[in-house]
Amino acid sequence: MPTRRAFLGGVSASLVALPLRAQGDVPQRLLEARAAALRIAPGGDADTACLTYDGVIPGPLLRAKQGEDVLLRLVNKLDQPTSLHWHGLRAQNAADGVAGLTQAPVAPGASFDYRFKAQDAGLFLYQPCGVANVVEQRARGMAGVLIVDEANPPEVDNDLLLVFQDWGLDSKGGFSGAFADPAAAAGAGRIGDHITVNAKAAPLTQRLAPGARARLRLVNACAARIMIFTFEGATPKCFAIDGQACDPFELVRNTVPVAPGARFELMLDMPAEEGAQVRLGVWNGAGAALRPVAAFKAQGARVKERGPFAGVAANAHLPPEIKLDRAKKTELSIEPPEAPGGRWTFNGEPRGFSGKPLFSVKRGAALSFGFANKSEAALSLHIHGHAMRLLHDLDDGWEPYWRNSVIVPKGARKHVALLADTPGKWALRCDIADHEQAGLATWFEVV
Repeated sequence: MPTRRAFLGGVSASLVALPLRAQGDVPQRLLEARAAALRIAPGGDADTACLTYDGVIPGPLLRAKQGEDVLLRLVNKLDQPTSLHWHGLRAQNAADGVAGLTQAPVAPGASFDYRFKAQDAGLFLYQPCGVANVVEQRARGMAGVLIVDEANPPEVDNDLLLVFQDWGLDSKGGFSGAFADPAAAAGAGRIGDHITVNAKAAPLTQRLAPGARARLRLVNACAARIMIFTFEGATPKCFAIDGQACDPFELVRNTVPVAPGARFELMLDMPAEEGAQVRLGVWNGAGAALRPVAAFKAQGARVKERGPFAGVAANAHLPPEIKLDRAKKTELSIEPPEAPGGRWTFNGEPRGFSGKPLFSVKRGAALSFGFANKSEAALSLHIHGHAMRLLHDLDDGWEPYWRNSVIVPKGARKHVALLADTPGKWALRCDIADHEQAGLATWFEVV
């Protein structure tokens, strides 16, 4: 269907359809991690020394059908070790891509094969994880998207992928500041002042037919910035978060916070009036006006009005409930480094991906985590390989959607629950790269 492949004009992430499976074999795709000089800074003629996949930012858009086997070889042509983590893929421990935990870092000149089954339909992000210089690699552009298509996707007029990144650049297009900044590691992380959408300077402008129905796939590929999006001019409905479908719902105050690594899918029905606009902005500081990042303009022949949007099929592999009364409960007090160059701690102890796990449980166990943020910065805590429920702060219920990660505001406490249904070593870390690099990472084991 052409409308399902109608991505934004000028998107630098090329759309790559994974080849059809050969008889008795799984075709392999090559992906090169390599440096590239790209025009990122707005205006001027200076290139930026980026780190990329296949020389483009975002990296090549990978696409698979639900249930397909995927085989990808990462070839490292950088001068530093790297890895490839797939945000949101469940039950794929050997391919989870956490350097120092599920694999050794991929050394310069070496390669690593990732093989997994695309068992869940959804929107996923790939980027480095667990390497010593993870801040530099993500801040210099290393991120890409994997889409696993549903068997019965919703009918839309436009399917739009928006990958957001921010860049800390000087006037000549070079990177400003150190990639290992103790203040950033203990605070909000490396926040760039230049925002791009699909590697183009924001705001992006897209023309859509009046009355058109557009599927918006929002991906935060920033190294540290938590993006608080607000829509003006229309009320889209959210129907999938972090790669998992949910019942469609309207955003509270048309606003949604999206942490690094998070993905939200929204259905937007454009106004029927010629010339109407739907604007997308991000929070730009207390008391400041929204910073515009995208505008959708109604222009052209009016599209026939569609009926109410019913959503997409929920993931049948996820449990209908999690028995919290039988769950193994783990409370974690998370504290920032006490001195510049120090490490984050869990319950007063530094951890990481080496050493003993937080705990070991048998497959099928229900788990509950409590996260107490003792710092002055927001955290985005990500549990690998599982989908989890965000529990209510005031009662025993949970939110009606699944998450890979949860934002824990400064000084706050949040609880999540999940079913540990796949054996392996599973990471628990902050998606803010500066925090991860400074030790806000640990792991647990399912046997």
